[in-house]
Amino acid sequence: MPFAALVQRTPGARLWTSQQLTLEPHQLFAYSAGIGLRVPVGTAVTLMPLRHPVEAALQARSLAQITGHPVVAGYGPGAAVFQEALLGAAYPSPLTAVREYMSAVRGLLAGERVQMDGAYFRMDASLPQVPHPPVELGLGVLRPRMARVCGEVADVAIGWLTPPDYLASVIAPELRAGAEAVSRPTPRLVAVVHVALAGPHRDPVALAYSVCARHLRGPHYTQMLRRAGVGVDPSDPVDGARRLVEAGLFLSGEPEAIAEGLAAYGKAGVDEVVLNCSAVGINYGERAALEEIETLLKAVTA
Repeated sequence: MPFAALVQRTPGARLWTSQQLTLEPHQLFAYSAGIGLRVPVGTAVTLMPLRHPVEAALQARSLAQITGHPVVAGYGPGAAVFQEALLGAAYPSPLTAVREYMSAVRGLLAGERVQMDGAYFRMDASLPQVPHPPVELGLGVLRPRMARVCGEVADVAIGWLTPPDYLASVIAPELRAGAEAVSRPTPRLVAVVHVALAGPHRDPVALAYSVCARHLRGPHYTQMLRRAGVGVDPSDPVDGARRLVEAGLFLSGEPEAIAEGLAAYGKAGVDEVVLNCSAVGINYGERAALEEIETLLKAVTA
């Protein structure tokens, strides 16, 4: 709740959260709005195996109604091991699964009757129409082929640990190509960036490891990072954390230095930057994370 209040009183544009298995993100946002902290929200990203497209559309639309603000409803297929654990088998083609899922959610939000007999999703469904603020469909994007699908079916592309140069030279062209192929607008580009201010006895590599270790072991993240020129090895996430810091993907230092690092994303064509202070929160508590985000918001808007 303090983070929602922070968005209300600062230049922060939106409150974001990733998928959690401790507290469900949609319920957190709805609770926040229910106690009067109504702010624009975004999910980066919720995982497709957890909810049917009808449930996804209903949850996203409900948040827009409850908060009274636009919602970015971000989705992703999740890791293959997660798909197998929940569905019994991984998607043979994640690209096809994403295309079907996003098309179904978009149709439902538009008031259409969605009749789909796809490889992964079969349905004949619609939702009663009610007025609500806009819902933008987001898609987690790491690699070129998913970026092209995102251009075809989404409104927002969401990057996580994605270097600015990689976003500009690899992801953005594929987004444009996918959008042009179906004559629709190119999705906005959002980047989630890990940040932590410098401080006594703070080791930025240890901070990066505390929040990114799982990603640094995952093949889809490590493949993307190596393609972007960051030589991580999934068998050595500690070295991977060091490389994230050296590459400026985990931004640490004084506020002005971090603001300069964030500016690189704007120069790369990123439309919205998400300040992720999770490493500080995990290691030093909620109050420290709140104070650091507020300090950084002042630095980047000065």
